[in-house]
Amino acid sequence: MNAANRAFFADHARLADGWRQDVLIEWNDDGTLVRVTPDSAAPAGVERAKGPVVPGMPNLHSHAFQRAMAGLTEYRASVADTFWSWRDLMYRFAARIGPESLADIAHWLYVEMLKAGYTSVCEFHYVHHAPDGAPYANRAELAERVVDAAERAGIGITMLPVLYEYSGFNKGAPREDQRRFLNTPDTLLALIDTLARARPENGARRYGVAPHSLRAVSGESLAAVLEGLDAHFGHAPVHIHVAEQVAEVEACVAATGHRPVEWLLERFNVDERWCLVHATHIDANECARLASSGAVAGLCLTTEANLGDGVFPSHDYLDAGGRIGIGSDSHVGVDWRSELRLLEYGQRLCRRQRNVLASATQSRPADRLFDAALDGGAHATGRPVGALAPGLRADWLVLDDAHPGIGGHARETWLSSAVFCEHGESPIRDVFVSGRKVVDARRHAQEDEALTRYRAALRGLLG
Repeated sequence: MNAANRAFFADHARLADGWRQDVLIEWNDDGTLVRVTPDSAAPAGVERAKGPVVPGMPNLHSHAFQRAMAGLTEYRASVADTFWSWRDLMYRFAARIGPESLADIAHWLYVEMLKAGYTSVCEFHYVHHAPDGAPYANRAELAERVVDAAERAGIGITMLPVLYEYSGFNKGAPREDQRRFLNTPDTLLALIDTLARARPENGARRYGVAPHSLRAVSGESLAAVLEGLDAHFGHAPVHIHVAEQVAEVEACVAATGHRPVEWLLERFNVDERWCLVHATHIDANECARLASSGAVAGLCLTTEANLGDGVFPSHDYLDAGGRIGIGSDSHVGVDWRSELRLLEYGQRLCRRQRNVLASATQSRPADRLFDAALDGGAHATGRPVGALAPGLRADWLVLDDAHPGIGGHARETWLSSAVFCEHGESPIRDVFVSGRKVVDARRHAQEDEALTRYRAALRGLLG
């Protein structure tokens, strides 16, 4: 072992070829893995995992400020309560957010994510301006607050400033309550440039762009922002909301003659740099074409269920070789295990079968979905994460040997127990990001301070 490298030893770790024993994990001072060696002897003095080790999970879709809304919209304001009525309430809440409150909400949220086993987050950030719609003196003020919150908590981040121009298809004039979101391609690119100069990319930080949706961005603007992004950041990640609601699909067909995913695939080179968030309402043709494109379908099951969005055709999409990842979106839940559980349960309820998302090569849905979410989430971040392998970030989770769902079980059922069994506290004991232990025995060093500040921010917003 190179004395300059740092090391950690696991009796069991999940590598690309499955569970392996006696795994020595080594990384450098930059937080990059240099060697992952199974069937090793444990070196003297090296920390030993207190349970099985798995790669850290990427969270591919987050609106940080919405964490403070959790639980506030769970009442029926009208007989037809839908996503669209929820959105009106969300806009009212977004109007109250300021730089300090956003920083405190994001910091607490990222602590929560780490405790849940998310080691990377893609932040779909669209509250850019002051409440009256005027840019802050520092155009990137709010984005910088979120990036700093991620760094402080210790989570890797892909920051995705959002392009938002219109209230609907055919370039509908923006609503008054959307004014904090608005940018042109040029002003958004200037914001990203300002942000990247102040907070340069590094091993834990990446930038991309998020055209909000086809209803909020024209085809010309989408092309312009992609061209500008490529000129400055190369093949950076591109995330977009698409086909989340039936009404959105119908409006797209009325305006363009095409369904949203079909329209995107026809006009843009949708490849593995793209993450199509939700993509809930796709037909069989879109499903097959999206699966073959290499793009990631960004599934946010707890939010999609909370909003009554619908059920993504995950069985057909996965069987066609489609790539998926998971996100906590509005943060009514912050737990990758819940996202994977609901992904399988939605298919069970629709098909009235069990173990629907198993495959010919993986008979346990938890194993297949865990591996798929790692792969798709890694592509969505645009960062080298998602596995325990040399050249990738040193991000991993330690499951607790003393947990009733882990201790005493055979390793073949560890992930099934973690995903499908809800018995007391989380089985995730320790969390490492870039080789640094950020959660130790289920505690984050900053959680007391972060929670105190979050509660104060919440009181101010609700008052």
